[in-house]
Amino acid sequence: MRQADQQGLRAAWAARFDHGDIKEAIVGVGGDFAVGLRQASGRTILAVDRFATGTLCYRIDGDRLLFAENADALAGPGAKIDPQAIFDYLYFHVVPSPRTIFTDVFRLPAGHFAIFEGGTLTVTPYWVPRFQPLDKAVPFEVLRDEFRGLLKSAVARQLSNGKPACFLSGGTDSSTVAGIIGEVAGTPAATYSIGFGAAGYDEMSYARLAARHFGTDHHEYYVTPEDLVRNMPEVAAHYDQPFGNSSALPALCCARMARDDGVTRILAGDGGDELFGGNSRYAKQRLFDAYQRVPGALRRGLLEPLFSTRAMRSMPLLRKGSSYIEQATQPMPDRYRAYNLLVRLGIEEVLTPSFLAQVDVHRPLQHQRLVWAAAETEHALNRELAWDWRFTLAENDLRKVCGTAQLAGIEVGFPLLDDDLLAFSMRLQPRDKLRGMQLRWFFKEALRGFLPNEIISKKKQGFGLPFGVWAHQHEGLRGLARDGLLGIAARGIVKPDFVRSLLDERLAQHPGYYGEMVWILTMLELWMREHAPDYRVNA
Repeated sequence: MRQADQQGLRAAWAARFDHGDIKEAIVGVGGDFAVGLRQASGRTILAVDRFATGTLCYRIDGDRLLFAENADALAGPGAKIDPQAIFDYLYFHVVPSPRTIFTDVFRLPAGHFAIFEGGTLTVTPYWVPRFQPLDKAVPFEVLRDEFRGLLKSAVARQLSNGKPACFLSGGTDSSTVAGIIGEVAGTPAATYSIGFGAAGYDEMSYARLAARHFGTDHHEYYVTPEDLVRNMPEVAAHYDQPFGNSSALPALCCARMARDDGVTRILAGDGGDELFGGNSRYAKQRLFDAYQRVPGALRRGLLEPLFSTRAMRSMPLLRKGSSYIEQATQPMPDRYRAYNLLVRLGIEEVLTPSFLAQVDVHRPLQHQRLVWAAAETEHALNRELAWDWRFTLAENDLRKVCGTAQLAGIEVGFPLLDDDLLAFSMRLQPRDKLRGMQLRWFFKEALRGFLPNEIISKKKQGFGLPFGVWAHQHEGLRGLARDGLLGIAARGIVKPDFVRSLLDERLAQHPGYYGEMVWILTMLELWMREHAPDYRVNA
């Protein structure tokens, strides 16, 4: 914007808001932003970008609206903790907007704006996902060339004047960003990868393959249990509210490695799966949706009564059939509840009666249903994508990367979430995103010949952390986890019997699965110690 160059960003935003409709003024702005502006009239306007890459929290204080980037900056001394937000954290592993961990502080959701005037606050979406697939067939080659051109423009817009650099997990997205950087920057990217010395968790071989293929300046670091013991308290305390994505620790190690190498801005590959259909659950949900095409009389008259019997559920070979029908009969997004860790462990088995008496256990699903219904589309896959834009990207993955990059002292950019790439993805036919059971078909085919075939065909993994395995084996990490879980039980949130069972029995039985609950409870306690040390559940 020329005016932004001449008078500054504040003047540019003020000019937009002074003339015409506020919603239309925001819709016309692209890129990442979080803006809060008080006008001379007394009106306050807040807005964040479509994925809430920039964040804004707010609190009403009498006749004023206070706002800040972080919730804890607005909470103030003695701020009350919201029990519902704690439950939401245990359910989602984050506290989704508009709620925050603090009772009177709220966070502006992605793609929303707020107006505070005359003591009244209104929060409204200025953008909702609107999918408009191309009506006529467009040759693949035409779409491919347009897509590749958009990728180059997106990466070019995100690069700074410093060393061109990106995270490199060895997956499709990060490898694409690494390769495109080399084309648009005129010099190979500096790439940064994380490995783990645990069977089934390390995919450094793919990162090395991509680095060799594109000739990048490649750097590696292997995370250890000692790194976790040292960094978990710092990471937990850094976020303005509890944050339970375990990939935050390896992301921090990677960002610090880049910073120490002189990088001031690093690019990340987040968004490719969610825009172009790359998560394995999309294919899984298609299998469940197929059940609805079975004639209703056959479903209700034979299959459902038959497979719901105790005998069917007790037979190993038929149990999967019963589970399939049970999930397939659930509407979306309710069906996702079957995979929720807290639900599977048993809400009443995990949480104390005193804590449960203060929360609504149905609130998370109600919130999910509202987001699910908001997208403008006729196709189930596109609705799943839009749902992920909010819950997977805006509320979780972007918070992870932005938070750890900030802690490491570097900037981060997300070229795959570029406005033009987003618009392109919304014009693609659903069959080009998920063809049969083949995930992100168009994305991969459009980059065939650019990416190594081994990376195109590999399964997604990312920077997954072997926390459960290490917490079971490593004395220091096991001690940190035990101390954290006993602490959260002492606050009256989690049942002591569940904690003992989790630590002494279940973790050893299945470290990868139960380790996730150990992680989110430990990070909750570590956050509480820094931000709300005196919090206890009232009996």
